[in-house]
Amino acid sequence: MNNILNYQHLLNIVLCGILIAIVLFGTLPLFILTAVFIALFLSVKVSVLVQYNLRLKVVLVVAYIFAMIVQIVFYATAVFPANGTDHLYLRIIAALFLPLPFLLEQIVVQNKNSSFYLPSVEDITTFTFAELQKNQERLRHSMASFSRIRTVFSPNNMQEIFGDLNRHSSFRYINDGSLAEDYFHTAAESLDDPYIYIIISNTGSAASELISLFTQKQFNHASLSFDQDLKTIVSYNGGERVYPPGLNQEMLEAFHKKADASVLIYRLAVTRKQKEKMLTTIREINETGSAYNILGLLTKHSLRRNIMFCSQFVYSMLQIAGANYFEKQPGMVQPTDFIELDYHRQLEYVSEIKF
Repeated sequence: MNNILNYQHLLNIVLCGILIAIVLFGTLPLFILTAVFIALFLSVKVSVLVQYNLRLKVVLVVAYIFAMIVQIVFYATAVFPANGTDHLYLRIIAALFLPLPFLLEQIVVQNKNSSFYLPSVEDITTFTFAELQKNQERLRHSMASFSRIRTVFSPNNMQEIFGDLNRHSSFRYINDGSLAEDYFHTAAESLDDPYIYIIISNTGSAASELISLFTQKQFNHASLSFDQDLKTIVSYNGGERVYPPGLNQEMLEAFHKKADASVLIYRLAVTRKQKEKMLTTIREINETGSAYNILGLLTKHSLRRNIMFCSQFVYSMLQIAGANYFEKQPGMVQPTDFIELDYHRQLEYVSEIKF
């Protein structure tokens, strides 16, 4: 047993060494060949296992091939076109993604909540009608999830997501001065409005749809507005390929990226002084610089003060002004938290906009 553990420990060290070498010295062809080899190896492995039925084998092989395609697209469109620190950061992510296909079999086969779980004879003989109904519901949910995953990971969406990654930076400010003086003039005119407006949206962008797979929430973007006519919407976003990712003004029209896109509008009672504090902070960020915290979506932390994602920004502005109505680390806040964590009902629903 000790020999087995020693071999496993040695194997883990070797694998870590290989990953580090790939990060430091790997070229685009090497990354692609590694991803192809892993997919072929795992496909052959599950194909010869007699304990797996044909349906399960097909599902796993398709999953391996799909993972390989996503990895190759990521390498070709995001990792190697990048430069400097962003290039190294993306190479690290790319290397960490390489072993992930090895987890697919374990997740699909060993998870009893999976619709592909293979029951034992004892499990089959003890099935009840209620369990059968539950399994049917799981199967319907799995099929719906699979359909959603297929849509999210469509070639067009993947091309948009990976093609946009090289515009981001989680280490340095790349956006400054995107808010014109007209924005601050319009926002200043609304300081006597006794509310700040919180906008939670379901835009349908490729990035938003991808985030929804992990959050399991319909609404995945948060913004602030100083006026009820929503002329001063502001948040952290990708800049719509017009401005660099970071602090940018938003227009309602930009939220309409799919047929069922919708926007929820709430208002929170605040003082003029609190709105002035938020606006002053936004001006400081605009002058100092900002960037979208794409790495923080995973790590829940910011490497620099003005590197944030949308809900992190909205909560930070409320917190700075002393208007936050729930306690949570800014990096942990999701867009729907502004609604779901309003335990004392301080938010007032205004309206919903459907496009």
